[in-house]
This record gives sequence, C-alpha cells and structure tokens, in this order.
Amino acid sequence: MAARDWDLFVAGGWLSTGRWEEIRSPYDGTLVGRVATADEALVDLAVEAARGALIDAPFPQHERAAVLERAAGLISEQAEDLATLIALEGGKPIKSARDEVERSGSTFLFSAAEARKLGGEGVAMEASAAGSGKVGLVKRMPLGVVAAISSFNFPLNLVAHKVGPAIAAGNAVVLKPADRTPITSLRLAEILLDSGLPEGWLSVLPGPGSSVGSSLVEHEHVGAVTFTGSTSVGWGIRAKVPHKKVNLELGSNAPLIVNWDGDWRNAADKAAIHAFSNAGQSCISIQRILVHEDLADRFVDRLVTKTRSLSVGDPLSELTDVGPLISERERDRVQSWIDEAVREGAELLTGGELVDDGRCLAPTLLRKPVKSSKVWREEVFGPVATVDAFRDLDHAMALANDSRFGLQAGIFTRDIGTALVAGDTLEFGGVVVNDVPTFRADQQPYGGVKESGNTREGPAYAIRELTEERLITLQG
Repeated sequence: MAARDWDLFVAGGWLSTGRWEEIRSPYDGTLVGRVATADEALVDLAVEAARGALIDAPFPQHERAAVLERAAGLISEQAEDLATLIALEGGKPIKSARDEVERSGSTFLFSAAEARKLGGEGVAMEASAAGSGKVGLVKRMPLGVVAAISSFNFPLNLVAHKVGPAIAAGNAVVLKPADRTPITSLRLAEILLDSGLPEGWLSVLPGPGSSVGSSLVEHEHVGAVTFTGSTSVGWGIRAKVPHKKVNLELGSNAPLIVNWDGDWRNAADKAAIHAFSNAGQSCISIQRILVHEDLADRFVDRLVTKTRSLSVGDPLSELTDVGPLISERERDRVQSWIDEAVREGAELLTGGELVDDGRCLAPTLLRKPVKSSKVWREEVFGPVATVDAFRDLDHAMALANDSRFGLQAGIFTRDIGTALVAGDTLEFGGVVVNDVPTFRADQQPYGGVKESGNTREGPAYAIRELTEERLITLQG
C-alpha cells in the first residue's frame, strides 16, 4: 500500500491545512502516509457545520439506517485494504486486523438496526388523578453534536462503536482520532461519504489532544463526549466538563480465574492467545491469571509451552501472532515494568526480552508477582501476563476484585452455582464464564465500573447513552 497525503475531512469535504504529521509503522518505521493536522479554528468550523446539519438537513431514521448499512457493505468489499492499513498504521498482525474489519462491519449493521427501531414509550398518565385525561409519550432525543475521541488499539472498530450509534441516534459527530492511527479514521470517512452520509454529519480532525482534543471537549456547542483511552485522561475530561454527558470507556487489568473444576487446558490455550493478541494492547487483555493450586503446575506448563509457540514479528506476515507495541517508548516502559517485577521477586517463566532485532517485546509470563507491583496493580497494556495459585475460590475472587479497575473478568468452572456466585461477586462490568475476559461481541453491553468507565457500548446500549428522554403530554 503506497503512502499518500491525507487532507482533513470537514463537514463532508476534504481540506488541507499545509501542516503535516508523518504516520510511520511502529514495526519498521516505514512511512504509511502524511496527515494534515487541525487546530482550534477548524474545531469551530466542524462543530458549527455539525450544528447546521442538525438544524437544516433533516436525516430521518430510515435514511440513517440505509447509510450505515451501505457503509457496512463497503467495509466488507474493501476488507483486505482496510486490514492492511490497520496492520501498517498500528502494527496489529494482519490476521487480527481482518477480524477487526469484520467486526466493524457488524458494528455498523447493528447500528443500522437500532436506527430503524429507535422509538419511545407510552406513559400511563391516568394511573394518577393528576394525569386524568392526558396521554403521555416519551421520545428519545439526540444530544446534538457529539465529540468522539478514540484510541489507537482498534482504530476502525472503536471508531465504528462511536460513529455508528451516534449517527443512528440522530447526532452529528466530530471525531478526533488517535494520534498514532488517524489514517484509518479518514479512510472510514471516505466510506461514509461514499455511502451517502450528508454534509456536516461527520468531521475527522487529527491533531494534538492538548489543542484539538481540549478545544473539542470544551466547545460550548458540543453536547456530549464519548472517549476511549487512558484512565487519567478520561476522568480528567469528565472533571473538566461536568455539565456535559461524558461517556468513558477506559482501561483495566483483567483477571482470569481457573477453578479446580474448570477446563484448564482450554483456559491455558485461550490465555496464551488473548494475553498477547495485539501485543497485549487491549483494555480487556488478560493480565492477572489465578489458578487453583491443584491445577497450577500443569496449567503453567501448558501455558508456557503455548506462549513460546507464538510467532512474533512482522504484522504483515500471515504467520505472525504478536506484533510490535505502538512505539519504542511504550516498549521500553513495559520492559521496565517486567524488570521491576523480577527484582521484586516474580519468577520470569518466559519472555522479557526484545526479539526480531529489537522491534518487538517477547510475550512474557511472570509467576507470583508481589501484589504491589505495577504488573499486578496497574494496566500493563503490553504483552505481559501474571499467574498465581489459589486454594480458596472466595480468596481468588477477592484478589480479582482488589483493583481500582473493573472492566471484564473471566472464570472457568463446570458448576453453574459457582458461575452464578462469580457473576454476583466479581466487581466488573462483565463476567465471562468458561471463556476469557478478552471476549467481546459487538452487540453486547460493554463497559466498566470503578475507574474503568461509566458507560456501556454496543449499539443498542450506546444509543441510550447518546440520547435523552423527553416527555410529551397531550390533553385529551
């Protein structure tokens, strides 16, 4: 795929600023393309265009649904080009990139379905004397202009989860894509334009978070913010604009519990894949594995063997399972956390070193880290998982809950009673039974508790977050 220059997408057209940012492959530094960068003045332009579209360009539900359906079709038709772009821009292995593209198409289809059935409800006004003779209706109304800010790790599907439901709900969107992966967002804008999205309903503004992002969040005519990214930035946005609807999907350090009666072989095989897929750069990447002591040695042996069999290297290779981290800075940070955990007493089972001429960090397993170490308490966001044994399931669940994060947790057990207890006890937005916490279906409610967020994604659930209820009463 040849490198090219990408203008900004503003209010249905392409605009050059003369300011360019080079986007290079995190694997080998190859130039992927140059992207024009926005500023505060262009934020004003995009927001005002979005306001104008909402006022002057009616976009009924059936038309919104049709646009989203056509976008899903074009994503499918252009799947290989999109996957290649994701692999080049973000370093995601091509096999995983193809999965992301397929899921993105589904996200738009689910959004289209929700656009078609978006409605209200009746209110039993005559249930009280005060409502006698009245008819009550509740309609879901769009919030207006939505500022969408997304992360680099799923540069197509995370954006689809913001743009698709927002448009389905009748909102116009101004998107600030991740600094490292803006080209995928601009490519999606092309697809939506070709799908018939009217002028003004989407703008894509690459640029620094300190200027473009802040200006967009604080703009007086932005009605809601939807953000995926780091915990500190997300809650900082919430504090900055407390009067706005701010939807946060943030980080975690997902636990996986393997009980004595669970399918430990299946758990080990899945953990070896999903602790290290996308080089661990997922909010629900497996980080803390707790295994019953009766299984621990067998489980660890199998997990280490499977982990060592993973192919690490060029994201464009069909053989690659684990690619590079998004930047050398992140690679060095993660390696420093590993080294620190070993100094503090963790056993290095495998990995911990740079491979492929220093381009990638080997998938790393650490046994029995101290519970105050960064690899246990913080979000690593890298190809690192820890493993420890437990005797009592209640203690294992208490260890899983001993975190400021709470996005998703997983447990392997054959006992339905244990599964139900885990569902009630584990303090997470989602509890996955007999699968890993990295599992996500795009139609499910997805989001966290505690510091992991305050919202639910998945088109049906995101639309609830991106609309507000309006009561209308009629006197009979």
